[in-house]
Amino acid sequence: MENGGDVHGEIPENANEHCPGPQSESAGKSDACQGCPNQQVCATAPKGPDPDLVAIVERMATVKHKILILSGKGGVGKSTFSAQLAFALAAMDYQVGLLDIDICGPSIPKMLGLEGQEIHQSNLGWSPVYVESNLGVMSIGFMLPNPDEAVIWRGPRKNGIIKQFLKDVYWGELDFLVVDAPPGTSDEHISIVQFLQATGIYGAVIVTTPQQVSLIDVRKEVNFCKKVGIQVLGVVENMSSLCQSLPDFKFLKRTQNGQQSDVTGWALEYMKEKAPELLDLIASIEVFDSSGGGATKMCQDMGVPFLGKVPLDPQLCKVAEEGRSCFVDQKCSVSAPALQTIIEKLVPRALMENGL
Repeated sequence: MENGGDVHGEIPENANEHCPGPQSESAGKSDACQGCPNQQVCATAPKGPDPDLVAIVERMATVKHKILILSGKGGVGKSTFSAQLAFALAAMDYQVGLLDIDICGPSIPKMLGLEGQEIHQSNLGWSPVYVESNLGVMSIGFMLPNPDEAVIWRGPRKNGIIKQFLKDVYWGELDFLVVDAPPGTSDEHISIVQFLQATGIYGAVIVTTPQQVSLIDVRKEVNFCKKVGIQVLGVVENMSSLCQSLPDFKFLKRTQNGQQSDVTGWALEYMKEKAPELLDLIASIEVFDSSGGGATKMCQDMGVPFLGKVPLDPQLCKVAEEGRSCFVDQKCSVSAPALQTIIEKLVPRALMENGL
């Protein structure tokens, strides 16, 4: 829809269908403006660039790479990927910022182990909340008096807080700013592109799951990026299959009355005695239907890079709940190597292009 696709001027929610934009010379004067409740305001408002964009450009001048993490569908693990990407980059001794612009569902504070933290102000602006000295985080989650409180905001107010995050947060010198966006292609996406475009966006990583119901929306996300001129760095297929070492499974036996009985102890002891080599195996099963080719085929069809697959790993879910990195111990033995391979594809490209 054209009204939603204008990244060069904020169009009011109640504008007419073919609104030229409040910064247009024809604002309030064109035929499309007739009958619009904003017509008089637009006709008399001063034209020209938004002065806040100048402040954003100045603030973002110290950030080398801005990476948007997007998804067409909610619940595909986008925030988990954003959090683990930030952890990994910080562990590689880069200066990293993680900006959560999912206004209605800010999960980054939980996934970074920062619940209950608050934003502090200095003479340089808002200070991020730091996990480590080289990993700072900003989220509206730090501003809510009650974590269960719903954020019920219309588009303009969401746009305002995103602009304030970009304009007023003092990140200092950053190698990477990872931006965790909400699912879809709505207000927050239009705003972040509009506000950051003049500062240079390195690109976007799009996260999906393998089934068509997710890929349908991811195609829209890819087309959004192409339309607004953002390079798609690649697509990550998350939850590609459920993978877990065999001893971590619970084994159940159906009884005659249809109930389930836990026989895990017996099963593990039996394998230990009769076939101990089985205990070193990793079991895998597809959770989502990928018969349509999954993200790999979609990337081929749409001409965008495929970065790799990340299995659905219960251990990764656990570290995300606990706000920890999956790279610091050996428990995420199936997901951490997959994530590391994907991150290594992203970082060398950034190094070559910008000489970090």
